[in-house]
Amino acid sequence: MAGGGNPVNIPPHAAREPAPDPHHTPVTNEPSARARTAVPGRVEALWRKRAHRGPMDAVREAAFLEGKGLEGSAGNSRTRQVTLIEREVWDTLMRDLGAAADPAARRANVMLSGIRLAHARGRILRIGAARLLIGGETTPCERMEESVPGLQAAMHPDWNGGVFARVITTGLVRVGDAAEWEEAVQ
Repeated sequence: MAGGGNPVNIPPHAAREPAPDPHHTPVTNEPSARARTAVPGRVEALWRKRAHRGPMDAVREAAFLEGKGLEGSAGNSRTRQVTLIEREVWDTLMRDLGAAADPAARRANVMLSGIRLAHARGRILRIGAARLLIGGETTPCERMEESVPGLQAAMHPDWNGGVFARVITTGLVRVGDAAEWEEAVQ
């Protein structure tokens, strides 16, 4: 190590630079690594509604019918044919409220994980073989208070109540299927 004690010829300024922080995400206009690699979300649960204000029945698969919604589910309108919630949001709400309500209490048709639904109006989501056009935010109703005190108010910020959508391509959806956004056509 003659000549200064730098055995691998690292420039002196480089040896003093701090190591990059693995928890820091640089702010850029580039798509995230997740977006570039198109890691899909996942269908965690599916429910059919038997009747208006009726029970939600868990199913392993369901046909999503273009212009109609979930086959056999009551209460589908022209624009609000399917409702969706995020597993991560539900889990956070339950933790924050100190509750452990079944996600079926939200009365949505689909629970997804690994995909953000907030502010997605006008985007197209592919789940299983079906394609959905997100119409907007689902406003939580008083039924949420019947499930967990404080839940209705906790669902109001940042689209925590989920979204509603129209089925634009008929297809079969199963628990475990991928869920991913389609790229916008320019």
